[in-house]
Amino acid sequence: MRLHGESEDQFFAGESFDNLQGVALLRSGLKLSHLRMIVAIEEHKQVSAAADALNISQPAASRMLTEMEMILKAQLCERVSRGVALTAFGRAFARRARTILLELREVDRELSALKSGTGGSVFLGSVTAPAISLAVPAIQQVSAAYPGIEVNVRVETSNVLARELLAAQQDFIIARVPDDLNPRLFNVTEIGIEKACLIVRKGHPLADKPVVGLADLPHYDWVFQPSGTLLRRRIEELFLAAGVPLPSTVVNTSSILLTTAIVCGSNAIAPVARDMADFVADVGAQAGEIRILDTDFEIDIKPYSLISVKGRALPPSAKLLYDLILQRSRMLSPD
Repeated sequence: MRLHGESEDQFFAGESFDNLQGVALLRSGLKLSHLRMIVAIEEHKQVSAAADALNISQPAASRMLTEMEMILKAQLCERVSRGVALTAFGRAFARRARTILLELREVDRELSALKSGTGGSVFLGSVTAPAISLAVPAIQQVSAAYPGIEVNVRVETSNVLARELLAAQQDFIIARVPDDLNPRLFNVTEIGIEKACLIVRKGHPLADKPVVGLADLPHYDWVFQPSGTLLRRRIEELFLAAGVPLPSTVVNTSSILLTTAIVCGSNAIAPVARDMADFVADVGAQAGEIRILDTDFEIDIKPYSLISVKGRALPPSAKLLYDLILQRSRMLSPD
């Protein structure tokens, strides 16, 4: 297999592998399992965790790492305090390995679509608000026009989604580039600002209060997104700026279902995307027994964007959904 017009001699060539030829590497015993292993090590930062991810034993994983280093004639990893870190050779090899594995996945997707006569598949990741307001309508539109298309949607935090995008687990995402990732790795098109609100159960002591201030809130239990997420940080910033103590009793979860269940069964307060709160409050089951607090402060979060990886072309089915989401975001824009 050759990538993007590369010759066989260029197949594995990279910044640190100029003297290595793809054919020689393959003849020396380099296998797809080696490519999967180096990518897993890069993702998990531990050989044991990489072994678990690939469902093999740690000794087998260590042998594979030794085999790769012998074939490439370069040290790929070095031990650090909490696991392993890739060397410059390892990072270059992992980057090429990820590209090759992605291309193989795309071959499988394209051939499967041709064999079945379907419209292909799309892998989309999104943070909560645009998943409701942008992704769902676009998915309905593309599904009606192309009944054979298969859309896979994952709703998670930007930190998780951006890493999955780099790992080729998503075609594109609606999220934000995390501060600890290089923005030059991505194509980014800003499409909206996420607004959030606070939800409580029907009958909550604060539910009928005309206006709720920050000072009313620390005495209750809270359900937060995991530490470090944008919504969590924004709420904490509001408390700190107002000189109000942070809530002391906290449940951390990224699951909107669990968040709603806890809120409905207690006096807990939870910050959620406004679009999600409006949706849940409108349904008729127990999950609909929530109320949105009227607060004397706004909860605006950093804008979210359509994000893809630079140099990685979207498959036709993914490009179709991407364009529909972009089109809908422009329709909803106040400008």
